[in-house]
Amino acid sequence: MPVGILPDVDENLLGEAVEALWRGGWLPYDVHQVVSRNLTESEVSLVVDAITASCARHHPSTMHPRWLQQLTEIGAEVWWDRSRPLLPQWAVRHIETPEYTARTLARLLKFLGSLGVLPRILPLPGTATGSAVPLGVDQKVLNRVRGLLAKAESTQFPEEAEALSAKAQELMNRHALERAMLDAGAPQVATSRRMWLEKSYFKAKAQLVGAVADAHRSRAVVYGNVGFVALVGEDLDLEITELLSTSLLVQATRAMVQAGAGGGEARSRGFRQSFLISYAHRIGERLTAAPVSDERLLPVLVERKQAVDELYDQMFTRTKTMRVSVGSAAGWHAGRTAADLADIEVGRSSVTSG
Repeated sequence: MPVGILPDVDENLLGEAVEALWRGGWLPYDVHQVVSRNLTESEVSLVVDAITASCARHHPSTMHPRWLQQLTEIGAEVWWDRSRPLLPQWAVRHIETPEYTARTLARLLKFLGSLGVLPRILPLPGTATGSAVPLGVDQKVLNRVRGLLAKAESTQFPEEAEALSAKAQELMNRHALERAMLDAGAPQVATSRRMWLEKSYFKAKAQLVGAVADAHRSRAVVYGNVGFVALVGEDLDLEITELLSTSLLVQATRAMVQAGAGGGEARSRGFRQSFLISYAHRIGERLTAAPVSDERLLPVLVERKQAVDELYDQMFTRTKTMRVSVGSAAGWHAGRTAADLADIEVGRSSVTSG
């Protein structure tokens, strides 16, 4: 049954707000995440439809592959009759009154208008060109890595998780360094991604992401007031950083919960924060313990570092060191022990052709 909308509601304002966010450096997944963390399910549903409407005007071939991937991740799909206004159809679909729909729109518009500007890391919809697969990223290898890490996350046996994580890390680094050898002589290109983290113990978790990024020739900037870590690096290095960080966060959280099974201090916030900070610190030590010794790689990696540093300096003109506090010695020692169990210290110095 058709539902009328209040006369003073202009749904074009929502489309304009979303387009302004694209120009301001936001991506579909970013908008979905920030709305999910601050507003209700109604606003989330409405903003997903607004994102869908905005992007549906462009042919997929003119949108960056990562943009298309994010649309899939947030469930962006045209379900309404595009020949008619969206808002009345949204109200019918969600069984809402015109007044409630108007209030939802008003809350969403106010919130979207309060969001700041981010560095633009992908071309705008309608302007992208290129292949659907990033250069140098072998999807078969990455799928194998994802499978190994998924098994490491699901097993209840620390030794098995250790072996699976080590195998995944070895496979990722071998592939990355082989790609670096193939890229010798070609211009080194850096790019950027955003990794959203859960609110609980955000700073400690961001420390872990930063440690993994640093070990994989990348740099990280924490947007603590928003909820993500911005990563800068070569595309495959960033893919590896995301995959390994995600897996280690799962393993660290599980180890932290197990450490608190006995109750007492181990269940306190101070213990858990210290646990995760120590875990991140120790993982960083282990990942960087074995330097690359193949001299053929050194010129390539030097050029890559320069490309990463240049993009980083362009994107972030004002940064400061993030400080986190450690208030529990027991948590620190438990986290370090857990990081030792998540042994990912594997040979990274050789480059093979297989």
